[in-house]
Amino acid sequence: MRTFTLAIDHHRTPLKKNVWLISFILLFTALWAYTLIGTPDYSNWFLENALVFLFIGFLLYTCRKHQFSDLSYLLICVYLCLHIYGSMYTYAENPLGYWLKDAFGWERNHYDRIVHFSFGFLLAYPMREMFLSWLKFPVWVAWLLPIEITLSVSGFYELIEWGVADVFFPAQGAAYLGTQGDIWDAQKDIFLATTGAVLATTIVSTIKSTFNIK
Repeated sequence: MRTFTLAIDHHRTPLKKNVWLISFILLFTALWAYTLIGTPDYSNWFLENALVFLFIGFLLYTCRKHQFSDLSYLLICVYLCLHIYGSMYTYAENPLGYWLKDAFGWERNHYDRIVHFSFGFLLAYPMREMFLSWLKFPVWVAWLLPIEITLSVSGFYELIEWGVADVFFPAQGAAYLGTQGDIWDAQKDIFLATTGAVLATTIVSTIKSTFNIK
């Protein structure tokens, strides 16, 4: 098995020989199929996974010319797995969220909060890598842009949720939104995603600065 690539490198193993990437793909595909087979609401599953199809399409389109490091692919895989597991039951009815609710005495199912935070925390590093390795942006720009993009995408996603719930698919709207009675649900989701991105980029920058890693 090849060495797990934590840093950005420009001499990558061919895709078909990248054991780590193949493992991530198999894991994600198996879980994705499991959530589709096990979901009680197929309409909501396809609705929740619409952006996943677009994201997978982006990765397939760019992988021939540009590849992420193994660490970035791992972070992307973890985030996508969290999202599709939420889509199986809807975020508000997720069993893991209920288990955490009982274990910590929370007042609501916070699985959606976890995934929104993970969006910023897990995807900020791959975005930073993309700006540095693919687009050759300055380091300070590559630190700032993941935060700005996370904030923008989170806000846009909440608008999409509103459109789906109120305009296009009112029958699935309540399950799709999963606000659980919280009128500030959208704002809190945006805040958590942005906080995750700030935390991730700060951690990466601190580690690189402390250990003088390029």
